[in-house]
Amino acid sequence: MQNNKLYWKLSSFFFLFFLSIASIFTFFSIWLGQSLNLSGAQTGIVFSVNAVFTMLFQPLYGYISDKLGLRKNLLYFISILVILSGPFLIFIYQPLLNWNFWIGALTGGSYLAITFLAGISAIESYIEKVGRKYEFEFGRARLWGSIGAAVAAALGGRMLSINPDINFWIASGSGIFLLLVIFFTKVEVSTIEEKKAKSLSVQDLGSLFKRKDFWVFMIFMLGTGCIYNVFDQQFPVYYASLFPTEQLGNQIFGYLNAGQVFLESGMLLVAPFIVRKVGPKGGLILAGIIMILRVIGSGLVSDPYSISFIKLLNAPEFAIIIVSVFKYLATYFDTKFSSVLYLVGYQFAMQLGAVILSPIVGNLYDSIGFRQTYLIMGVIVTTFTLFGAFLLRNQNQASKDRNDSKLTA
Repeated sequence: MQNNKLYWKLSSFFFLFFLSIASIFTFFSIWLGQSLNLSGAQTGIVFSVNAVFTMLFQPLYGYISDKLGLRKNLLYFISILVILSGPFLIFIYQPLLNWNFWIGALTGGSYLAITFLAGISAIESYIEKVGRKYEFEFGRARLWGSIGAAVAAALGGRMLSINPDINFWIASGSGIFLLLVIFFTKVEVSTIEEKKAKSLSVQDLGSLFKRKDFWVFMIFMLGTGCIYNVFDQQFPVYYASLFPTEQLGNQIFGYLNAGQVFLESGMLLVAPFIVRKVGPKGGLILAGIIMILRVIGSGLVSDPYSISFIKLLNAPEFAIIIVSVFKYLATYFDTKFSSVLYLVGYQFAMQLGAVILSPIVGNLYDSIGFRQTYLIMGVIVTTFTLFGAFLLRNQNQASKDRNDSKLTA
């Protein structure tokens, strides 16, 4: 009964947080381009600045999260920041971008990173830990996040055409309920768990970076998961351009994105079975192959119907990669470092790539167009997927190397 209650409370936390983050970021590039009149290059810089700050906060969040163990301090902190998101975006971020682009980008990047872009990873890592303790699949809880994002996407396109600020107020309202949910969520922390968490040291983290298999995993994510994020940054702008009017394109994209995220939630139910069947490495490679099809396919077709179908491939791609990442890290590394491994090995690597690629890709959009840029990005994903196929660890190595692969406190 306790497990069931925890599952539903943490699932509702996922739902509300993703309702909030999707209300802001589903149409973020459209808001920057159409409402604030930023160029593709400027939009790329905004995403790059966001990624820099996210990259700075992720290792810190990872270390703090592992030191706190199953205590809820970070979730309280993030929930309060979410409540403040609407006023910040409307009354601080937007005026600053209009007054001085760089000051606005830096101010907004720091806030958005600590609240959402790095905060999401800390939340996912925390709930994955609770799921392991109370024996419920992370994917079953995470699917409610996808449903929350789908609801936000379905409403967001229409709200954008009325007033973009409505989406920001929805995000703030969700934060109030987040705070209530976490307040009424009780997670028991044993003495052994608390001591294990407190025993984590900076020296332990240093030893992590001496491991070849950790760097192989990071490099793989740098060239695959990073492209996943960079590709999606300005895709709504390209999609809207395929329609007679931008307003119609925005609304259709909202419905399409909602459908894709609902499909994603269903795939999160199926993904654990797929990953158990093919193994963690197989799941990562499978996600990379789907990503190749999606990115290159977007560069080969130009009609709204085909591009809409290709967009839906995002659902199995995301569900498989996020389940595979947690399974891979839990199989080959000590779970004492689960938050650091996830936030640094997976999320940090993606943000590092976004810092490098976002402004470059933004300039390519302006100079050679979206379709040609997508083909270049597809070649990058193909290269790194082949890298992972050869160098990521195989499932049959787990039992043989598990003890050697664990970090010692």
